[in-house]
Order: sequence, then C-alpha cells, then structure tokens
Amino acid sequence: MSKRVAFILSLLLLLLLLLPVVLFSQNLDISILRSINSPETLPSDKFFRFVSNSEIYVALGIPSGMAAAGLIKDDKELLRNACVILGSAAIASGITIILKYSVNRDRPYVTYPDITKKTDVSSPSFPSGHTSSAFSTATSLSLAYPKWYVIVPTYTWASTVAYSRMHLGVHYPSDVLAGAVIGAGSAWISYRINKKLNINPKKEHN
Repeated sequence: MSKRVAFILSLLLLLLLLLPVVLFSQNLDISILRSINSPETLPSDKFFRFVSNSEIYVALGIPSGMAAAGLIKDDKELLRNACVILGSAAIASGITIILKYSVNRDRPYVTYPDITKKTDVSSPSFPSGHTSSAFSTATSLSLAYPKWYVIVPTYTWASTVAYSRMHLGVHYPSDVLAGAVIGAGSAWISYRINKKLNINPKKEHN
C-alpha cells in the first residue's frame, strides 16, 4: 500500500509542478481567482476563515499530540513519526519563507482592486504558507499511515485550506499550487531522511 501511495503522490507532484506554468502562460491565474473570490459578504466567508485559521492548530497540534502519546506509551515509532511530521513542517516553512521574500509577489488584492481581501495577511503572496503547511501535514500523515481513513480526511482538509486562501482573496491559484508542491515535497524529503536514518540493523548484516 505504501509503495502505491508513493507512486500516486509522485504523479500528483509532477502534475502540480506543471500546473503553475500552464496557469502563468495562459494567463488564467487572475481569471480563476476572480471566479472564486466574491466582493460580497457571503455566509461561507466565516467557514473558510475558520478552515484557514485551523492550519496552525492542526499542523502543530497533531505532531505534538503524537509526540506526547509516544512519550507516555514509550512508543518509539509514534514518537519518530511525530518528529518526521515536524521535520517536514520545518522544511516547508523554510522553503516558503525564502521564496516569499525572494519573489516578493504582491497580494492579488493589491494588484487587482476588484479582488476583495477577507482576512488579514502581512507577508508576500508567493507561495501560500498555509497551503504548504497543510499539505506537509497531510502528506506526512499519509506516508506514515497509508490508509484511506487517514489519506482522505487529511487531503480533504488540506485542499479546503488551499481553496480558502483563494476564497478569502489573499492568494492566486499559482500561489496555492506552489504551496501544495512545497508541502508535499517537504513531507517526502522528511520521510525519506527518516527511512535512511532508521535502516534495520539486521538487514545491514545480511
């Protein structure tokens, strides 16, 4: 099952890497955002703000809870998985911050007055930090526990966080796609590092 998930994730990453290029070249970025963001106050605004704000609590709460449970139960695997998730978050955060201030892209509502900002933000637009964090968490959990009841809800949540950033008018689609690539890629890197560092000693002597 884990190999199958890894193969699917690899295909998704390739697709996500190509999509931003398509969006830029066909000038669809702002057109898609305009179809998602509404200048009117909608009942769904509160829901998407809630989902968007949940990112930090989920991204830190899950690995922290896993680490605490691992220490209490003396479960080394659970503790190691928590460290892998936190490692992924650290990688994703570092890459995101470097790109944000290197690219220094204005938020869409700054460039296009018809885009309505529905939540407070302060950093540059590209890439989406909320999305990179959410996909880092979802991918890390899916790699550690490759079961449908883990994969489906975590990616549903991560995708909803990504959509919320566009709904709230603070990110372009390409920001969100780049964030998803960074988050998933960071999780894969952290997962592979963990695998390399935790090779079964018995296999090495055989």
